[in-house]
Amino acid sequence: MSARHRKMTHEDCPVREVLSRVGDKWSVHIVAVLREGSMRFSDLRRSIDGISQRMLTRTLRGLERDGLVTRTVTPTTPPRVDYALTPLGRTLLEPIMALAEWAETNRPAIHTARRRYNDAT
Repeated sequence: MSARHRKMTHEDCPVREVLSRVGDKWSVHIVAVLREGSMRFSDLRRSIDGISQRMLTRTLRGLERDGLVTRTVTPTTPPRVDYALTPLGRTLLEPIMALAEWAETNRPAIHTARRRYNDAT
């Protein structure tokens, strides 16, 4: 077994660590929505169908903690809070968009394979 393969299966695997942050249901959506620029919390929530306020807050905090999103508070009444991708967060756009393209291209084949599997079992 190569050193690279051993590292990939180890607990501190960098791929596992990154996927624990961006592999969830909402993080990818948030990063994709923020690709156009900064947004207020309420605008983000309206842009992501089905996300609760609590889940959006938790996901944004995690992305901020990992250096992928910035949170900027403007001291107005009421306070304005904007979220934007950091330079590090922007580096995620290429692989995320590639994954989205792959999913769109291969979705029919995946559905066909699922039907065949379900019919056979």
